[in-house]
Amino acid sequence: MTARKLNLKDKYRLLTRDLEWEYSYRDYEEIFKQESFEGIKITDWSKWEDPFRLTMDAYWKYQAEKEKKLYAIFDAFAQNNGQQNVADARYVNAIKLFLTGVSPLEYQAYNGFAHVGRQFGGVGARVACQMQSLDELRHVQTQIHAMSHYNKHFDGFQDFSHMHDRVWYLSVPKSFFDDARSAGPFEFMVAIGFSFEYVLTNLLFVPFMSGAAYNGDMATVTFGFSAQSDEARHMTLGLEIIKFMLEQHEDNVPIVQRWINKWLWRGYRVLTLVAMMMDYMLPNKVMSWQESFEVYFEEAASALFKDLARYGIKMPDYAATAIAEKEHLSHQAWSIFYNYGHAAAFHTWLPTEEEMDWLSEKYPNTFDKYYRPRYEQWRRMEEAGERYYNPTLPMLCQTCQIPMGFTDMDDPTLVSYRQSEYDGDRYNFCSDGCKDIFDFEPEKYVQSWLPVHQIYQGHCGGAEMEDVLGGYYRINLGTDNLDYKGSPDEARWNDWHGLETAEEKLKKAS
Repeated sequence: MTARKLNLKDKYRLLTRDLEWEYSYRDYEEIFKQESFEGIKITDWSKWEDPFRLTMDAYWKYQAEKEKKLYAIFDAFAQNNGQQNVADARYVNAIKLFLTGVSPLEYQAYNGFAHVGRQFGGVGARVACQMQSLDELRHVQTQIHAMSHYNKHFDGFQDFSHMHDRVWYLSVPKSFFDDARSAGPFEFMVAIGFSFEYVLTNLLFVPFMSGAAYNGDMATVTFGFSAQSDEARHMTLGLEIIKFMLEQHEDNVPIVQRWINKWLWRGYRVLTLVAMMMDYMLPNKVMSWQESFEVYFEEAASALFKDLARYGIKMPDYAATAIAEKEHLSHQAWSIFYNYGHAAAFHTWLPTEEEMDWLSEKYPNTFDKYYRPRYEQWRRMEEAGERYYNPTLPMLCQTCQIPMGFTDMDDPTLVSYRQSEYDGDRYNFCSDGCKDIFDFEPEKYVQSWLPVHQIYQGHCGGAEMEDVLGGYYRINLGTDNLDYKGSPDEARWNDWHGLETAEEKLKKAS
């Protein structure tokens, strides 16, 4: 008798749901210890739906086809000296920021999904987490391979994984994932699967990939496109987990709402790095942070939360603050990095007159009033040979770990400052959102590893700044950091293209 060929639905059932078995010598609660401790109530795991119905055999075949095409383009980029075709060498600093700040998060996501998948009693959720875990591992590998070519020609790429665990500004994205991975399995899924992958992912990947295309970086564009179909599945999984929890029991609604409030704010604060990259680090601009935020958050998120309103979910509490900050965020972030350019593993610079005119056009209500005068003063200081570097260490927000440089939206000339007391100590915050997150779980956030505190306590390589930067951070002083003007990266770029630096032109004229 000839075996009947299975249709896709039956094949999916056999290769996913039918892999489950009856538990005989251990109780369900003992096997899935973390499933119930957050207060989430699951009544029927069979209601879990996977719209893609992807099986492992199809997964490997599909990914292998993408790998062949991807690495062929990487090879062509390297063989044709693609690094010489980017807009200019300032752009490479955006790639340094991506490699040190974003790529390690893909590895954290790989670990996180592998862990939480084991905690779910439903086999459909376990299979979905397994595939997303594999996706995230593939993403970090392809990103490292894409950017490894730049390591042969530019400074600052050599110790990205070491830096991610130590450098002060990289504690912002790292603490985000540390926070998520130390939460329970359902909160992790809301944090990463929904808030980051579904609501905020377009604000992260579209600007980076579009910026790469506009600035001639075809290797980065290609790994972005290669990951795009994976991201579509991740977004679907993120929305599915939210709807699944909300439909399982009405008691889940307030818990999920609180998590959405928390993690959209945490994720938005991480995207501060993307905001300044878009407005200041791309020689050829794609769109402003404000335009991107309006398209991918205000419009998309408002439609999403209208859909979720039938479950009792509303727009997060701090969305209004994020919307008000869209005209300020990138300028304030770049000002912080310009202050501390000597302590960063990439170069900083002042925007040119043409770039400031572009910023004035994109931010007519704020740039000329609050930020252009600051840059003009710093330019006068630079021309006088007194390029400004801040020699002090900044106060950090206890929750998001960003220096306290954001301003109050009611008065943008005043720094936003909030404070809480817990167990006899005072803790400082950049916003109501970060303060409220701390106040709900103070036992967790008092343990935050704040870089400035660690430096003052002598835990970061020594008492001198050179010990911290050169030793503990492994920044190559004078090549990886400081201003772009006069850097080896600028000199190398000018040599490739037969250009002269401003200093060289001045020497010839004199």
